[in-house]
Amino acid sequence: MKHQFKLSLLALALFFAACTSAPVKKGTTTAVKQTDDYSANIDSLIKATDPRSFNGVVLIQQNGKVMYTKAHGFSDFNKKTALEIGDQFSTMSIAKQITATLVLQEVDKGTIDLQVPIRKYLPGFKYPWADTINLHQLLNHTSGLQSDNPDLPLKFRPGKAFSYSNVGYAVAGLILEQQSGKSFETLVTDLFNKCGMEHSAYPSADNSKLLSKGHTIKTDGTVARHEQLSFDATHCFGSHLIVTAPDLARWNENLHGGKLLKPATYKLMTSYEMTNAHPLFGNEPIGYGYGLRINDKDSIKEIGHTGFHPAEGFTAVNLYYPGSKTSVIVLENVAHENFEIAYYFEQEARKIVKASKLLR
Repeated sequence: MKHQFKLSLLALALFFAACTSAPVKKGTTTAVKQTDDYSANIDSLIKATDPRSFNGVVLIQQNGKVMYTKAHGFSDFNKKTALEIGDQFSTMSIAKQITATLVLQEVDKGTIDLQVPIRKYLPGFKYPWADTINLHQLLNHTSGLQSDNPDLPLKFRPGKAFSYSNVGYAVAGLILEQQSGKSFETLVTDLFNKCGMEHSAYPSADNSKLLSKGHTIKTDGTVARHEQLSFDATHCFGSHLIVTAPDLARWNENLHGGKLLKPATYKLMTSYEMTNAHPLFGNEPIGYGYGLRINDKDSIKEIGHTGFHPAEGFTAVNLYYPGSKTSVIVLENVAHENFEIAYYFEQEARKIVKASKLLR
């Protein structure tokens, strides 16, 4: 394990994803129609220009069969290169469930204990909180660590509350490398190969050139195009891997289909102790497992995670409905600084699918 623990600010990476409420722009009408034609409804949705325009891909897959797929907009605003469904996007914080899975695979091997203080694995760590925090708390955001600064005091006693922390996943990643004896790049590459994710990767200087350009839509309406993402290796544990929508659907099938973890370990990943609200899932708090939000309060169980990074120009959601084995994936290479409309298309696509008969 070669990485130094240099956790610079994640430039708001999923600070916003941890917000408790952010309504869609007032006065905006829902895209859900009175018909059950979810395909036509989503077609209409992604052509909308109010409250903003869509630039990304939508994919719905059920039991391994693609039910809907559409790309809309550009992979590069400057070159006007049309997006394709197989184009590559940043996961943003959807990466957390991948890191959590790799940690749990080490649990299955017996090399990691989720309940012991992390000092056991990082004896030379300079931070005193290593004596009180365990991996379970890092993975479900109950460690009390600040979002992006390990030097600040803990927000609360570990295990007593929920507070989203990118630092927590960086520390979990360091332990993962230490206990597996492999770099995160190697672990991710092997995992993606096992899942058949042929067009997804750990970011490198070469493959990052193939990534769709990120675009930030500023509050004044101007657009900032990003030639490359400004992540270093420590950020990849929780916020940036390269994926395509079809590969992310394959990921869901492998993870939730029992191909990556033992049943008991998967149950740990998809269970929760604390709840937290996120605007994409509505106003009511829902559970948070290991890198996954668990919505078991509705009539249709829902497991998923969002990704949002306005400074890098990407927005994403990956949803899975275990009852019907359905994935709903929306990836955008734009991010709006106006958070009230940042998740508009992700929210509306979710509403359309949940209002249809597809999940029943």
